[in-house]
Amino acid sequence: MTESVAALLRARGLRPRKRLGQNFLTDPVALDRIVAAADLAPSDLVVEVGAGVGTLTGPLAERAARVLALELDDGLVDILRERFSASPNVEIVHGDVLRLSLSDLVEGSYKVVGNLPYYITSAVLRRFLSGTPRPRLMVVTVQREVAERAVAEPGEMSLLAVSIQFYGHPSIVARIPAGAFYPVPKVDSAVMRIDIGEQPVVHLGEGIDEAEFFRVVRAGFSQKRKKLRNSLSAGLRFAPAEAEQALEQAGVDPGRRAETLSLQEWARVTQNVHALGRADR
Repeated sequence: MTESVAALLRARGLRPRKRLGQNFLTDPVALDRIVAAADLAPSDLVVEVGAGVGTLTGPLAERAARVLALELDDGLVDILRERFSASPNVEIVHGDVLRLSLSDLVEGSYKVVGNLPYYITSAVLRRFLSGTPRPRLMVVTVQREVAERAVAEPGEMSLLAVSIQFYGHPSIVARIPAGAFYPVPKVDSAVMRIDIGEQPVVHLGEGIDEAEFFRVVRAGFSQKRKKLRNSLSAGLRFAPAEAEQALEQAGVDPGRRAETLSLQEWARVTQNVHALGRADR
């Protein structure tokens, strides 16, 4: 399939655009794994991010009720519109996934599937996980290292892992070698599935929103290898004694580091930071 994708682009006078992170997944086995991981039903609405030349769009359309294929590149949009002109359940959407309004695109339950450009992976994940409406499932191809960081457990947590696991359960479905893409990237990829609940995984408490939770988490991760007492103090502009108090009241040793905390511990820390902020500011 690599040769057919390359030939299709050449015939249109196109070439992969490095600026847009274009690496087209061409391996049939990998494409099948992605579609299988999405657990598609005949009633499903799928939002495909980065449809490219449609190698994944076709298999999705065979199984889902409707596919919204998002693509930014003008030349690829022309290819998609021509290729799926006779497919009534495929709608080609020309636009930037980071700028399009989700509420204007979809209503009700939907799933997200796609081969994400490496350079906007975190932004795209954040866009859907924290957006409205939120998908109930995401199956995305990402850089292998990103997938491994996303599924980390306390001890090796990162801001990315907390940001994803706050909303759902990520798992690695398959690992994909670089040779499965055209052009061949410098790193291997992985198919990551995120099962997303209607509500965040942890309860934050009355008066505390997601923005406040992530403000605390970002502060905790703002200084690598620093103790939480110091990173929270610097990131939140608390006095060290206040940061220590918030941590101790949450049952967290102030000498621990951010990567060791569970989501439940971050929630308790946020609750105590919130109480301090409300009382003292």
